[in-house]
Amino acid sequence: MLTARALLLDMDGTLVDSHAVVERCWSRWALDHGLDPQEVLAVAHGRQGHATMAALLPDRPVEVNLAENRALLAQETADTEGIVPIAGAPEFLAAIAAAPHALVTSADTALATARMGAAGLPMPAVRVTAEDVRASKPDPEGFLKGAALLGVAPADCVVFEDSEAGIAAAKAAGMRVVGVGPRSADFAPDVQVDDLTAVTVTVAVPTVRLSF
Repeated sequence: MLTARALLLDMDGTLVDSHAVVERCWSRWALDHGLDPQEVLAVAHGRQGHATMAALLPDRPVEVNLAENRALLAQETADTEGIVPIAGAPEFLAAIAAAPHALVTSADTALATARMGAAGLPMPAVRVTAEDVRASKPDPEGFLKGAALLGVAPADCVVFEDSEAGIAAAKAAGMRVVGVGPRSADFAPDVQVDDLTAVTVTVAVPTVRLSF
């Protein structure tokens, strides 16, 4: 069991299964730049697009990465085919509705809105998106901002994340982490679950109890 005063939630791979869209868009980008799509996807997961581009093509000007990221975001926002909720996500979000919680995603507002809507999930009232931070995960800025918006100390937050970059960001913020998905076990979260059906939530404000 973990107890918290607030929950911070990643989106892609944690609440929303957008793997098909991400693979389509980033594979096209990789091939356009003579890169191996699988190597690109391994870096892209959990990061903002321009940060992925900078890691893969470090000699390119920042302005080029930002421009290409805007174009890629537009493609991803328009492409919702195959987007579904992670197993247990609707029930999990319903269970935490009365608890302080925030979405903390590397997507921008338009993309987050499109994907949560396509998955049929309610958008949390408090959210931190790409427009709200200066640094992408694995920098802890997004999670620290989410905690501040909720008025909760980092140590009193539990983060739900699936990616290496996201789990590293949560740990750097001084937060405990529930890793979602089998792959998350490789990144040493405090607790790992295959999906959100494995999480039982009990809310007795100001305490949220999570059982696994």
